[in-house]
Order: sequence, then C-alpha cells, then structure tokens
Amino acid sequence: MTKVFITDYISDPDTEKEILGPDLSEHISGDVKVLLVWHENINGEYLDQFPRLQGVVRYGVGFDAIDLDEIKKRGLVFCNTPDYGTDEVSDTALTMLLNMLRGVTVYDDLSRGYIDNWQENVIAELRRTSEMTLGIIGAGRIGTALILKAKALKINIIFFDPFKDSGYEKSLGVNRAYKLQELLEISDFISIHTPLTEQTRGMVNQSFVDNMKDGASLINTARGEIVEDLDILYKALISNKISNVALDVLPDEPPKACRFIDAWRNREPSLFRKIIINPHTSYYTLDAYNEMRIKASVNARRILDGEEPLNIIADGRSQQNKSV
Repeated sequence: MTKVFITDYISDPDTEKEILGPDLSEHISGDVKVLLVWHENINGEYLDQFPRLQGVVRYGVGFDAIDLDEIKKRGLVFCNTPDYGTDEVSDTALTMLLNMLRGVTVYDDLSRGYIDNWQENVIAELRRTSEMTLGIIGAGRIGTALILKAKALKINIIFFDPFKDSGYEKSLGVNRAYKLQELLEISDFISIHTPLTEQTRGMVNQSFVDNMKDGASLINTARGEIVEDLDILYKALISNKISNVALDVLPDEPPKACRFIDAWRNREPSLFRKIIINPHTSYYTLDAYNEMRIKASVNARRILDGEEPLNIIADGRSQQNKSV
C-alpha cells in the first residue's frame, strides 16, 4: 500500500525514497495519505483524487497555490518547508545590495567602452555605506539573516514587521519602524522578505513608491506578486524617483512583455543598468535543494507515523474531530 505521492517537478525521487522507502508512490492512488508538492495547484478538485489523504507538505516556503480553506474543510494538515534556503536567499539579497552600493556590474558594463581614459570614470552618486540606510520589510528567518549579515557592512538598518514581538529589534541591535511609511521615507535601500498573503499581495504599488525616499532602491527576493505592476517601477526609474531595482521574483514567470521587462531585455541605454533580474533562483544551492527534499520527506514521514509534523500552516484536524 503506497502512502506518499509527489505531485510534480521531482523526476528522480532518490532522496525521498531513502526516507520513505516503499511508502512512496509513483502514481496517483486512493491509498495516498500525504502529498509532497512543488508547484501543483492544490484545490478541491485535485484533492478529490485522494479520499484517504491526511496531509500536504510543500517542498518550499510559499503556499499561494494551496487552498488553505479546502485543507481545513477536509480535516487535513498542511506544512511548508521554510528554513532550507535561509542563507541562500539572504545572501542573494545581500549581493544585490552590495552591487547597488558599489556599482560593480555597472562598472563592468561601462568599462568596455573606456579606451583613452580609465580611472577617472567613477559613478558620481555612490555614497559611503555607513551613510546609508537599509530598510527590511519582514524580519522572519530570511529577513533576520539579512539583518545579521548586513550589520557587518556598518550600514544603518531598520526593519518593519508588525508580527514581531516588541523588543525584537533590541536583540538584533537595529532600529525598528512601527509603520511601513516610516521605513519607506528614510530607507536608501529596501529589501522585501514577507510571505505572499492577502495583505502583502500588490503591496509595492504606486502609493508605496510615492512614499519611498527619492533615489532609493528596491530589492525583492520574496514573492513576485508583492509587486502590483512592474511598470510602476519602470515609471519610477524613468523619473529617477528610484535608482535601482533588483528582483529574483516576478509577478509572472517567465515574465510577460511590459515596458519594464522590455527595457531590461532590450538593454535600453537609459535603464537596463538600473535593473537586475534573476530567474527565481535565490533559493538554490545543491546543499539547499537536498536539504529541502530531506526535510519535506521527513515531515511526510512524521504524518504517516502519527507524529506531530513541523511548520504547520493550516490544520483542519480539530475541525474533523469535532464533526465526528
């Protein structure tokens, strides 16, 4: 009897087999009790295929493709795997920040055209790191990791996170904003580290940009849909309201054509050096990929064995017990 089914993406489940053994199914079956999910849309129609299901475990952090109401209604438990890529994502955000601070890739691009002179070609607007402020939106695992790493740069740091206990800022030795607008007004660089929720979807909108400090820069390694419309960023770059944008995630992946994406793809002279885009890969190292698969599989095993799973996001088991 097979009990765990991988819904998508993993074509060679060697890691999962080491942990789950014969309980891992290669096919959809009515006996399946736990789903391991990569990008599959988990809704009522999909769940109907698994009448004996007990739980769903997502390989990654985000759960915007999981119908949590349906999970609860069916008496299931849903867990994610939030800690496998903490260093990788925070390192990516830090790298993007350093690139903006020191103009590394801009200098590399410009240097190709310097023939008769060389050292005199500086980016005039660069400022000393200790004179700048980094604003971090979301001080969870990744946001906190970035805070700790960025402190070594001696940059001023402030974070906004309404879900963190009062005094958390003291344990980190940084400043805290209790209103998002306060952070936007004083930050030279803003790095986003929030989950995608109804509150954060489209958070980076026209009002958000209007409230940013003039000439500030934006980094997003969290979720693409946190940005309402990429062309809002395009207009802000054109007008010099913001200086740089670095994105590991996009509202649509692969990206749909728009002025922002076209300027980047076509290397528009006035803009492309101000835009950095990665293909949603900040989570990845071979080590993190393996860790994610191991942790998700172990969590699936915990559900099968009747143990309390880790990282519960939605839990309908108590509702099911009440209805029995």
